[in-house]
Amino acid sequence: MIKIAYPAYQPKIKQGPGKEMIFDEVRKQWVLLTPEEWVRQNFLQYLIQVKKYPAALIAVEKEIYLGDVKKRFDIVVYDKNTQPWMLVECKEMNVALNNIVLSQALRYNINLKVPYLVITNGMYGYAFTLKNQELEEINILPEFL
Repeated sequence: MIKIAYPAYQPKIKQGPGKEMIFDEVRKQWVLLTPEEWVRQNFLQYLIQVKKYPAALIAVEKEIYLGDVKKRFDIVVYDKNTQPWMLVECKEMNVALNNIVLSQALRYNINLKVPYLVITNGMYGYAFTLKNQELEEINILPEFL
């Protein structure tokens, strides 16, 4: 398990029509502030500010197809050759990080084929690398290559 040390971050928040909105610096747009979105935005800042992953190589909430079913992943980090490199599945803080959450990330990875998977609920995260089609837990996120 990884305890995430978030950087100081002052998100831009505004009141929308009956709901709070947060500005997503990666997508360059205002989005509904939900508990999961709060985790996603803070984890993005961790990737960009702490881990120094290039924001230009991060995609948020993009559609993928699993067979005929349309889904959206939370975060994908691309490598310098713009190949999917890391998939991050975010859950709100009160959601347990269990096999159901990991299975969701693994399903998304059928199409993406990333070497690194991360699941997080904001407080903690689990990171894995795929070696010879086997999951191996790692205790620190990899350095960006």
